[in-house]
Amino acid sequence: MDAVGARILIVDDDAASRRLLDVRLRALGCDTITAADGQEALATLRQELPALMLLDLQMPRMGGMEVLRALRRDALDLPVIVITAHGSVEAAVEAMREGAYDFLPKPFDPHHLEIVVRKALEHRGLVQTNRLLRDSLDARTSEILGDSPAIRQAIEVARKAAAAVSTVLLLGESGTGKEVFAHAIHRWSERREMPLVIVNCVALSEHLLESELFGHEKGAFTGAHQTKKGKFELAQGGTVFLDEIGDMPATLQAKLLRVLQDRTFERVGGTRPIKADIRVIAATNRDLDQATKDGRFREDLFYRLNVVRITLPPLRDRMEDVPVLVRHLVIKYAAETKKIVRGVSVEALARLQAHAWPGNVRELANVIERAVVLCAGDRIGPDDLALPGTGPPTTLPIAPHTGNGDFHFQVKAHKQAVIRAALRQTGGNQTKAAEILGLQRTHLVKLLRALEIRELESTAR
Repeated sequence: MDAVGARILIVDDDAASRRLLDVRLRALGCDTITAADGQEALATLRQELPALMLLDLQMPRMGGMEVLRALRRDALDLPVIVITAHGSVEAAVEAMREGAYDFLPKPFDPHHLEIVVRKALEHRGLVQTNRLLRDSLDARTSEILGDSPAIRQAIEVARKAAAAVSTVLLLGESGTGKEVFAHAIHRWSERREMPLVIVNCVALSEHLLESELFGHEKGAFTGAHQTKKGKFELAQGGTVFLDEIGDMPATLQAKLLRVLQDRTFERVGGTRPIKADIRVIAATNRDLDQATKDGRFREDLFYRLNVVRITLPPLRDRMEDVPVLVRHLVIKYAAETKKIVRGVSVEALARLQAHAWPGNVRELANVIERAVVLCAGDRIGPDDLALPGTGPPTTLPIAPHTGNGDFHFQVKAHKQAVIRAALRQTGGNQTKAAEILGLQRTHLVKLLRALEIRELESTAR
């Protein structure tokens, strides 16, 4: 964390010491505020959120040790450099046991002061970054999987967008991997070393979402007992991912527009403008074009968001990616459950590739996780899958092995067998067969053509 612009609270009952520290810190580019004793310091902390505190230990009314204990009691995350009289090492050691980050002996050496302050600010920056990274790093940070033309095109656009600072709008059905793409764009960008902060715009009420995004000042509303930084402030230098942006309330749409236009914002209840050095990635499964025409989404905000537009394909449009996705998910869930599951059978894969996946990759992940848990052997079979509309293997018999060792040939043969069995079961009625297979009828028709299944095409539809 750079010292330039850092807000530092100086707490010392000696006016000359306060002035000296103020001059030295402002020369480093810091923004300073002062307090003459511990009580005034705690009152200031209820209104301000400094990046660092310089705290004298020997003060009337409330000394530095009491302030440190109050900070720890209230769980205030603030690095403190205590100011000690010359030779009082014991007091400095005790202060560090109470939570102080470092100490600074009087009289001040300007060079030592600069080193200690920069080190403390750097430590604070690392702690904040690590905390945000821990909050955001989970299974969704995995690499984008698939080699279909549709996903390759989306990846190509995402890589180009990552190299710029423009706003990115990710569109697509639920479960298509919009958050995975957001992680990837951030990871490929020059902001990769800074935080990626995720905000779900539909998970919170309008009031809470406003506070979550912009932060609030103490007393801004009932329950605001202390000042809080919002996601925009915590993500300085990094990326903010606004998920489900299509559900953002109209009043917050106006405030977000200002952030994108002016690159500044104010906390709820505040008047001081705060710089927003952030890159915004937004995502929605809504039709924003139609929402804009209907007046449910601000047109000016839509144009600000729709700079680089990436539409993610549903899984049914990239079924050739199912095998690689399945392989990745089996490895992942086998490791999590500590089970020895090495893959799926050809029959099970055929069923997975015959399903329409209305819930997309998220639905596939749920099916594979359940199959790994229920699998009794080292390979997932058809009985381990819980796909809607499919019965046990006896309902949809699987073709016997042909002896052809080519994997793709075997998969195609089994997909043909599954579909033909469903058509025979329904007397050739494609609509009912699609229901049995858990497919949309249009997707079944595409499979009939792709798999060259013609003998039942002329029967009742």
